Formats: sequence, C-alpha cells, structure tokens
Amino acid sequence: MKSRLSVFKILSTVILLALTLFFIFPFYWILTGAFKSQPDTIVIPPQWWPSQPTWENFEQLLFQNPATHWLWNSIFISTATMLLVCVTSSLAGYVLAKKRFYGQRWLFLLFVASMALPKQVILVPLVRIVNFLGIHDSLAAVILPLVGWPFGVFLMKQFSENIPTELLESAKIDGCGELSTFWNVAFPIVKPGFAALAIFTFINTWNDYFMQLVMLTSRENLTISLGVATMQAEMATNYGVIMAGAALASVPIVVVFLLFQKSFTQGITMGAVKG
Repeated sequence: MKSRLSVFKILSTVILLALTLFFIFPFYWILTGAFKSQPDTIVIPPQWWPSQPTWENFEQLLFQNPATHWLWNSIFISTATMLLVCVTSSLAGYVLAKKRFYGQRWLFLLFVASMALPKQVILVPLVRIVNFLGIHDSLAAVILPLVGWPFGVFLMKQFSENIPTELLESAKIDGCGELSTFWNVAFPIVKPGFAALAIFTFINTWNDYFMQLVMLTSRENLTISLGVATMQAEMATNYGVIMAGAALASVPIVVVFLLFQKSFTQGITMGAVKG
C-alpha cells in the first residue's frame, strides 16, 4: 500500500512539475524576448537566452510610444470596473438572497440565463446605448457596460445565502438600517467572496480585448493590449518591442494575484463548499 502511495506521489509530482513548466514557458519566452534585439528575436534556431541583453525595446516602447499612458488606461479601467462590479454585485446578491419580493426567483433566473450569453450577442445593443449616451471612445464606454456582470451577482448571491437570518433580524431590532445592516453584519461574512470577485473582475476586465477594441478608437484612449497590437506593421514587425509591451502588460496581473492569492483561494474554497 505504501509503495502504491509513493508511486502515485512521484507521478503526481512529475505531472504537476511538467504542467508548471508548460504554463510558465510562454511568460519566460516573452520576458526573455523583451531583452533581445530585433535580429535575435527572428533568428532560427531561436535563442533560449538573449546573447546581448538590451533595454532598447523598453526605451522604444516607453519613449517613442505612449505606453505609459496606455498602461494607466488599463489600470484605471480595470480598477474602476472592479470597484463598481463588486459594490453592485454584493448589494444585488444580498437582496436576492435575503429579501423576499414578487418576481425574485424570475429575476435571479434572468441573471443565470444571461450568463450563458456571449458578449458578442449583446454587442450591437451596447454600442447603440453607448452612442446614445455620447460616451463612445472614452474610458467610460468600456467601464459602464461591464458593471452589471451576471456572474458577480450569481457569486455574491451564493455567498449571501449562508448569512444567518437571525443576525439580520437582531440588527433590525437594534435599529440598524438596510445599508448599516449590510455593512456591519452581512459584509464581514461575504468578504471572502467579495475578494474573489474583485480578482475575477480585475483579470476579466484587463483581458477584455474585444470590448476595448470596439469601444475605443483614438490612440490616446487605447489600453496597453490595444496599443501593443497597433505596433504590428504590414511589412515588418519589431517583435522585441511587442514582447516588451506584453511583459509590461502582464506585470499588474501577476502583482494583483500574488498580493490577493490568499483571499482568492479562500473565496473559491468557501464558495465551493457553500454551493
């Protein structure tokens, strides 16, 4: 029995190590390519390590292109969307879970059904609404359509289901209003789900290339992913600069996940148990 367990442990370790290397390799290739000169990025066979590391790609990216402004646009869009989605989803999920009103189940079913719709299906109505509001080609055109994220409402509703009703009733007896009850009683209980939703929203918004491509047109309003994509020329492409832009774009995602990894895993685990 012990021999079987040891063999299983060895095989599991080897498989996990192989998967780790498989997923890390693209990031390694982008990071090393960012320090290669243009001839070194297209040489065959490829170089596994820069023969002459250079900062030229980052200098060209930051000083000859508005990459810093693009990066700020991405950070602002992702952060603003994260805050708005977390606030609205936590409130909506709390109401759907702990309040009783006519049409409650149908409203929740509507949110669940909308999760099955791809964003491309509702893109035309979104564009028409954005044009009607006069915010096309602005950062708000990317932020506002993402606020009513059905997955966020669904996730926070599942967490809010396990808030003890007795605590809410005790808060009402003590004279707490609805917002005070939510903030002082409900929110500390659903905080792990709130943290997981924050990370989900930030990453989803940061990687939402399609929405940004449709809503943003002027060069100064581009995000870092769109800005890097515009560097691809028809006749020649500087792959070193593009890899430098990709490396720069990946830094905030890695930092956010490393900072909130504990809250993320705790929220996902609790959500799985509660579901």
